[in-house]
Amino acid sequence: MTEHDDRLPMHQMLEHAREAVEMIRERTRAELQTNRMLQLALVHLVQTVGEAATRVSAAGRVRYSEVPWGQAITTRHRLIHGYDTIDYNVIWDTIADDFPPLVAALERVLAGEPD
Repeated sequence: MTEHDDRLPMHQMLEHAREAVEMIRERTRAELQTNRMLQLALVHLVQTVGEAATRVSAAGRVRYSEVPWGQAITTRHRLIHGYDTIDYNVIWDTIADDFPPLVAALERVLAGEPD
């Protein structure tokens, strides 16, 4: 994968992270504990962010080191392989605390790259 090709998974990460952040706006952590559709949607979005991160080349991950690649990928692995032990508080914290800086980093990276 060339550096230019890395833009597609980075755009996917950005899109899904933004969607997750927007989805929890106007909602509460307590709602996540009881709303199965919200649980499934948010887990899917977090997994997709991590999966897209795996598709960025090693060179791209080095070049854009301000993006927390390892954290996104590790979170995805934990969700995929530990689907039966998901802690929805961790999902909430990931989206509320970690995704806004991720979105900002991806926006900076993508704004600086030619189409």
